[in-house]
Amino acid sequence: MCCDHCSHESSCLTTVPVFKGLNEEDIKQLRKVTHSRMAQKGEYIFREGERSSTLFVIKDGLVKLTKTSADGKEQIVRLLFPGDFFGLFSLLRDEKHYINAETLQQTEICSIEKKDFLKVMEGNSDMAFRFLVAMNDRLYEADESVGNLSLMEVEQRLAKALLLFHEKLKIKNEPFTLPITKKDLASFIGTTPESVSRKLLTFMSKHIIHMEGQRVIQILELDQLKGIAELG
Repeated sequence: MCCDHCSHESSCLTTVPVFKGLNEEDIKQLRKVTHSRMAQKGEYIFREGERSSTLFVIKDGLVKLTKTSADGKEQIVRLLFPGDFFGLFSLLRDEKHYINAETLQQTEICSIEKKDFLKVMEGNSDMAFRFLVAMNDRLYEADESVGNLSLMEVEQRLAKALLLFHEKLKIKNEPFTLPITKKDLASFIGTTPESVSRKLLTFMSKHIIHMEGQRVIQILELDQLKGIAELG
């Protein structure tokens, strides 16, 4: 195993919150069974109804988890950023995936097979506990997302999405490019692309944000945006 390969796998393990705090021996054991590959934009890591016995970790890039209705309409359930993991439901329950996982840009993904993952988990109660906490956080976020769609106005949902990008992309006061298209953003917050455009124009008119072109945004009034999202 070459050094470049080792550094890729180590980076995958150390960027994921549930793996943080592992000692050198644990990291060494996980690194032996962790694989890394580059997925191209628009590539499906898995589709709804497929089976896999793999835990996936995003080292760099962006993945959307979606559900498809009977009439073919797509709903984005969750966006995954560097450090996020997915595929755990199918891995632990040995069931078909209930969701699609598709890359939104070129994405580096690390993977660990079920037998190797469980072997490491069995020998590390601290890591097992962190995975339980992480799954609890996922449930909370899912409940909050359902509440947002049913109770919040489009303006509030859009503000929360912009704040999510601001946090995950580690933006300070600089302009950043929306990591998804307006169509995907509309699907993510449960509205139409036209509504997204109108609300962005509203934020601009109030000098809360500044936009250049279609997707370059700078948040000018972070506290105001948090207030709209009812976060502050």
